[in-house]
Amino acid sequence: MSEKRFRERLAQLIASPSVSCTSPALDMSNRAVIDLLASWLEALGFNIEIMALEGGKANLIATLGQGTGGLVLAGHTDTVPCNPERWQQDPFELIEKNQRFYGLGATDMKGFFPVVLAALDALKLDAAKLQQPVIILATADEESSMNGARALAKAGKPKARFAVIGEPTGMRPIRMHKGIMMNAVRIQGLAGHSSNPQLGHNALETMHAVLGELLRYRQDLLQHSNPGFEVSTPTLNLGYIHGGDNPNRICGHCELHFDLRPLPGMDIEQLHQDISQRLLPLGEANNTPIQIERLIGGIEAFEQAADSELVQTAEKLTGQQSASVAFATEAPFLQQMGMQTVVMGPGSIDQAHQPNEFMALSEIKPAIHTIKSLITEFCLRC
Repeated sequence: MSEKRFRERLAQLIASPSVSCTSPALDMSNRAVIDLLASWLEALGFNIEIMALEGGKANLIATLGQGTGGLVLAGHTDTVPCNPERWQQDPFELIEKNQRFYGLGATDMKGFFPVVLAALDALKLDAAKLQQPVIILATADEESSMNGARALAKAGKPKARFAVIGEPTGMRPIRMHKGIMMNAVRIQGLAGHSSNPQLGHNALETMHAVLGELLRYRQDLLQHSNPGFEVSTPTLNLGYIHGGDNPNRICGHCELHFDLRPLPGMDIEQLHQDISQRLLPLGEANNTPIQIERLIGGIEAFEQAADSELVQTAEKLTGQQSASVAFATEAPFLQQMGMQTVVMGPGSIDQAHQPNEFMALSEIKPAIHTIKSLITEFCLRC
């Protein structure tokens, strides 16, 4: 590995801000990152396809070789927002110290792309040598809407047999994660003078019933369990509530936000139906209509079979047994296109979304070696 080239590439990626956020004031384009990756991969002989998305965003599909199998090496190009005042250095400048690379996205997950590029450099791949294609996939908006992955799934591309998503897992193969759905419950009451409750319909009182019903539903969810997760059951978190405007007025509006994280095998659409069937009658009974809104597009839970070829190969190459994580990824979208999928990349998720995010230098060479071995196994030997 050329350490100088690795550092230069990572520095350029970090110096290209690509924050994605549900707040329009903070949201940015990722196009500068996509263009950088495209230029580097095109120089290595890859065929470049840039998929334009709304808001100046884009996905990149870079392909070397041909065939119906092959390997996708995937990562997202966006980062979460940051608070520069809480960093010890400029988040958009790569700093090397204490045997670590510091910078926004160093581990989650811009650092994966220089790892892949270093593996490609070392292999000196030629399309004529490949038995199956190598596909480098770079996506938009993983940290917010996952619109990049959704667009790929809708288009049905790329096509390959295997996919590795380089989220930070310490190079441990991850074959399962929970899904996520976030909902808002909005209750419309009728305000009036508090001295006479008959003058209005109190949205807070209906919300009290809604909270009770959601807590009962959370108990019902405990019948589902998967021992492969540290928290073996689905979780439902009540995260935000606001209602009313003054103590001497009947509450005219109340709003609750919650998230639910289902296990593999639980259908998100069915969960939405179950929640609606439980909550909507409460509003009707109290003359306080309830509206349930999906705050994000649902992300299905993910599970790749333990005995699948990709999981077993990843376990052999890393010397680590596959496991599960609590956070959601783009894996369900790639898997639904027919690819065996694992999540596996350098760095620790404990550093993600934190001030002074870093990747330890000690993780880089082992990650490059593993990526080289995956390409050799699935693209050169097949």
